[in-house]
Amino acid sequence: MKKNLVIILILTAICISCNSDKSKTTVEKIEANNTETNAATLTKHLKPFKSELPTIGLLMYNGVLQSEVIATSDVFAKPTEDGKQLFNVITIAQTKNPITTEEGMRFVPDYTFENCPRLTALFVPSAYDMFAQVHNEQIIDFIKQKNKETKYIVSNCAGAQLIGASGIADGRKIVTWIGGGDQLQKDYPNLKVQDDSVVTFVEDGKFSSSNGNLASYISALNLLEKITDAEHRKFVESYLYLDRLQNWKK
Repeated sequence: MKKNLVIILILTAICISCNSDKSKTTVEKIEANNTETNAATLTKHLKPFKSELPTIGLLMYNGVLQSEVIATSDVFAKPTEDGKQLFNVITIAQTKNPITTEEGMRFVPDYTFENCPRLTALFVPSAYDMFAQVHNEQIIDFIKQKNKETKYIVSNCAGAQLIGASGIADGRKIVTWIGGGDQLQKDYPNLKVQDDSVVTFVEDGKFSSSNGNLASYISALNLLEKITDAEHRKFVESYLYLDRLQNWKK
């Protein structure tokens, strides 16, 4: 009887072990499949850096208004109607550490000030409190250096303060956030600050600026048309459903 009991216990242990191994194998297979699926999904959406394409640089720092980063990437990352990539769209920050936006999202920069590639255009966004950025010599120096190589510099909202602090657009027209123009003119008298109560977007030479927030789409779309053409701009606008935003109350 004891002998039979021992045999039963041994067989039970073997069965449990086999089932455990099968369960473990099944879990490993599911995890492997999930990893492959996630990798395939990621690869599908990654846009490779192509040195022959114009590169659009989006400056970031802690406290940045995420709409002003997203608007530009939204516009320039869209492909042509036949799916062709037209631009490299990259984010840049002082370090490689994740950036926390004003709204609380965390963005991981593609490049730092040290390894940023050559840019065709630099977009300078804003924050609700610009004191730290305006007094950050590394940010100001980066803007000055990139101004030497870029064809276009765009500021949105209070990003105009960084343009003013850098001195790169002295003597040029610029607009900032609604209600911020008087102070901007006092702080940077060499700028030709426009009346933000009536001016949403202004362009002067290689420099352009907007009131920021959703108006950041205006500055991005304007530059998109300059670099490509009106037809592609209209395609991107349709891709973004901007007409629905404009007419949502009708």
